[in-house]
Amino acid sequence: MDLKKIFSTPNPVIGVVHLLPLPTSPRWNGDLNKVIDRAEQEATALAAGGVDGIIIENFFDAPFAKDCVDPATVSAMTSIVQRLLNLIMLPVGINVLRNDGKSAMAIASICGCQFIRVNVLTGAMATDQGIIEGNAWELLRYRRELGSDVAIFADVLVKHARALGTPNLTVAVQDTIERGLADAIILSGWATGSPPSLEDLELAANAAKGTPIFIGSGADWDNIGTLMQAADGVIVASSLKRNGRIEEPIDPIRVQSFVEAVRETAIAPEEMTVNPKVTI
Repeated sequence: MDLKKIFSTPNPVIGVVHLLPLPTSPRWNGDLNKVIDRAEQEATALAAGGVDGIIIENFFDAPFAKDCVDPATVSAMTSIVQRLLNLIMLPVGINVLRNDGKSAMAIASICGCQFIRVNVLTGAMATDQGIIEGNAWELLRYRRELGSDVAIFADVLVKHARALGTPNLTVAVQDTIERGLADAIILSGWATGSPPSLEDLELAANAAKGTPIFIGSGADWDNIGTLMQAADGVIVASSLKRNGRIEEPIDPIRVQSFVEAVRETAIAPEEMTVNPKVTI
């Protein structure tokens, strides 16, 4: 996959819009306008800070459905995505947690988004939702039925999960690309806010043989210069929030500083001076 077909710059920075609890989720408070207002604020802050794309997640719906969310969730996300597309001129991705790739594909295809994130595309993972099995066969057939060209960004050995069987990273990357037909690979640490190691990113990049590799969690000003040596892009959330706290809103100053750090890495990684963490 050529990332230039989606993003206008190399080494894209994808910021995350974490949606407040949606209808039917355990913490839903009955006010969709509040969810929309927060999403619009976060998307605008990310765009103002200079990210190359955004991904929209039902992050605060936890505890998550395992593999099929309620239709009300899909309806609410579709409505919100359409509102955000009228505000920003950036590539947009969809992640329907925990692993509802089919709903994500439907939303993205109907709204005109460019990519989706799928936590488990191939293999099987033990998670807090139980055992999640990848279903690349169904998702790829559904994309064809929709006549869609939405790209599939797939996690490998996804965070908050443990592989059933031997967790061989090289084999998992190869299977996800060659047998699951993923368009890009995402590599994270063990949990939200935890980065992958440079060694794992290098292993994944070697196994991917040209398929783009994204850092999926834990990137910040201290480690981005190192991690980007073996990655093609980064998905970032916590580091862009006020005080680095996941529940806080996006801070455009932190966004701008992070984007600048990534740009410096792309220009001159051997001479780069990593920006200190912003304290606001």
